[in-house]
Amino acid sequence: MTAIPDSPSSPVPAPAAGTPDPALRDAGGAVAPGELHDPVIDWFEGHARDLPWRHPEAGPWGVMVSEFMLQQTPVARVLPVYEQWLARWPRPADLAAEAPGEAVRAWGRLGYPRRALRLHGAAVAITERHGGDVPRDHAQLLALPGIGEYTAAAVASFAYGQRHAVLDTNVRRVFARAVTGTEYPPNATTAAERRLARALLPDDEPTAAAWAAASMELGALVCTAKGPSCERCPIAARCAWRLAGKPAHQGPPRRGQTYAGTDRQVRGRLLAVLRDAVGPVPQAVLDTVWDEPVQRARALDGLVSDGLVEPLAGRLYRLPLT
Repeated sequence: MTAIPDSPSSPVPAPAAGTPDPALRDAGGAVAPGELHDPVIDWFEGHARDLPWRHPEAGPWGVMVSEFMLQQTPVARVLPVYEQWLARWPRPADLAAEAPGEAVRAWGRLGYPRRALRLHGAAVAITERHGGDVPRDHAQLLALPGIGEYTAAAVASFAYGQRHAVLDTNVRRVFARAVTGTEYPPNATTAAERRLARALLPDDEPTAAAWAAASMELGALVCTAKGPSCERCPIAARCAWRLAGKPAHQGPPRRGQTYAGTDRQVRGRLLAVLRDAVGPVPQAVLDTVWDEPVQRARALDGLVSDGLVEPLAGRLYRLPLT
């Protein structure tokens, strides 16, 4: 599952079961929610990937770790890091007892390493406020540091089987095509998308939780951004975009991600040196990882500002201890 990293926000409650919602009419009313639920959930039961965070033994902590790691990161890259992480820190208290720099070190090359600091902060809060157990209550999840609307809903739904709209990039793309008839959703999640997601929620909690996981998997495996496999889609006959002849995207250009030559690449190289070091690293060693001094200095300053690197006296640097 792919989501833009969370920032804390106010929860958006789902409508009460059975409450009419105008969002489907706003979206064109091409399909009724009940026409989507059963075929997508049935498809999921036969085609879902066997992922460790879906196993009962993963527990709420395993689900939370997976949600942090999967933000903007493919499953194949997450799997080995996830398994190593849970073997080392099987409970939030285990991670909370370590320095935050150890979380950054273990994060490896997953990218967006601030997620490691946020996950460490959440583990500390869970240990201090909730006795080491990931809270069930959506509001308590949302109150944890580093947890925003998406992650709180995902953990409540996937770990505790609750009824929440879980809206990641894959789900947004499925809803855009199947219901609104557009090839891609907007670049940023809109209020209209949230209303639509709530309108599509099944009434009972178990079905709603299954729908959340199934619609996400459908977007990841079938209704992909490039080359959707409509012939394998369980709701192809009901898809508004397909029925309209698959009109081309008419909105703003979709944002592509670049890496080579960017500050992100420089930050990654600097962090790689610090992760591999057993002690503080001299400035002179860091200076060897990138030839352009202005960009290198900017990247290092950014790491310090983000709390990912701690500067010491004598032009030394290390991963953070506090």
